[in-house]
Amino acid sequence: MTLGLFEAITKTMPHPVLLCAGDGTILAANPAAAASIPQLCAGASLYVLAQDDPGVLRKHLGNWVRSGSPLPGGLVLKDSDGSPVRFRCNGVRATWWQGPGAVIQLNLHRLDHADRFVVLSQQVSALNREIAIRRTAEAQREKLLLAEQVARARLQRLYQLTEALASSATLAQVAEAVAATAPRVLDVERVALELHSQRLVPALGPGEEPRVLSGTAWRDLDRPRDVAHPAAAGALRSVLEADGVVLGALTLYPGAGGVPEAEHLTAVAQQIAQAVRRAGLYEHEHRVAERLQLSLLPRLPDVAGLEVATRYAPASDMVMVGGDWYDLYDLDEDHIGLSIGDVAGHGLPQAAVMAQIIAALRGIVLRCGTRPEEVLRELSEYLHLYHRGQMATAAYLLYHRPTRTVTYVKAGHPPPLVVRPDGSSRYLDGPISPPAGPVPDARFRQGRTTLGRGRGRPALHRRPDRTP
Repeated sequence: MTLGLFEAITKTMPHPVLLCAGDGTILAANPAAAASIPQLCAGASLYVLAQDDPGVLRKHLGNWVRSGSPLPGGLVLKDSDGSPVRFRCNGVRATWWQGPGAVIQLNLHRLDHADRFVVLSQQVSALNREIAIRRTAEAQREKLLLAEQVARARLQRLYQLTEALASSATLAQVAEAVAATAPRVLDVERVALELHSQRLVPALGPGEEPRVLSGTAWRDLDRPRDVAHPAAAGALRSVLEADGVVLGALTLYPGAGGVPEAEHLTAVAQQIAQAVRRAGLYEHEHRVAERLQLSLLPRLPDVAGLEVATRYAPASDMVMVGGDWYDLYDLDEDHIGLSIGDVAGHGLPQAAVMAQIIAALRGIVLRCGTRPEEVLRELSEYLHLYHRGQMATAAYLLYHRPTRTVTYVKAGHPPPLVVRPDGSSRYLDGPISPPAGPVPDARFRQGRTTLGRGRGRPALHRRPDRTP
């Protein structure tokens, strides 16, 4: 293409078209260029007409002269009156040029009001896209926040169930905790607990009748009259299994919340199964311990002319074994000895120590049963020597028949109670000595009282809140 052909082709174009040298000199311009700015003509210099920093123009010219395809850019040129005129432009090296040096073909588009409207429209579209993205992100954030709140509330209810089960020791307490808290945790109307009592608390020996466990908040699947009826339509049954043993089932009756998620139901059922298993082991252990303690309590001898009655009653259903003991000693025709005491703590170790104390006391009483302070002194030495770390409270009373005198020693134990014939009573609030066992060479002081005529009788209490 020649320069004349370039001018002929660009003559009819509506926008300015320039042919520039690499130094910014205009070699040719179409009529639209002169119509836009009269100075845009052959021989003029863009560096003279440009209002931009010359470094910016130099950078644009360098990019365009090296490019084989049109590159966008922008120019701000001075009009004839000196006012700035903005152009967007596309420049590319004119490969058809056969003259000396590299030449740039430059297409200019004046940024008039129509162009600014296009730019503004593009900006509005971009702003709308940004707003849509932000709204989507906000909706997702609110959705995640709601899911987090739901999960937190569910976890809080699960903690409440865990706390209730952890504080429940017996099966009755576990069943009541499940009935009270499990429906809220699982978001159902109600639940029903069904258990195999014989798997939880097996018989202690062959031929023994199964123990009837307390509680009405659950059904015993091993008792024919308690066998569960088929669940109502829509009910969901989850098996309770712990340590490889199927203990029963938890039946759910869904409400407005629908059926709980399978993973959530499995987690709740596992917690309940572990609590039920733990409660069964607890009751079995205490059943064994209770039988052991009752078997260790002595059979009191029949004493001529003396009416003797005993009763062992724990202060709570939770504690069925401990170190409590009582005993009676027929010393001679004139003297009767009585003892009562308690090894500190509850459990099988205390029951074993209690059995040894009963045996030791019978030997001690044979030697010095008419000297109460000596009886408890030897008992204290026995505990200190053979059961270090153990402590027992005790009371020993010596009843002298001819004079109706009672001599007694209290080693940290609550005072015995004397009930008079008229029904009134009084405690033997005599001297108090330290408990037996922890204090070596302890001294025990004795008190003395005389019982009145009639059927007045002493009553030995484990604690004031217990039945003798």
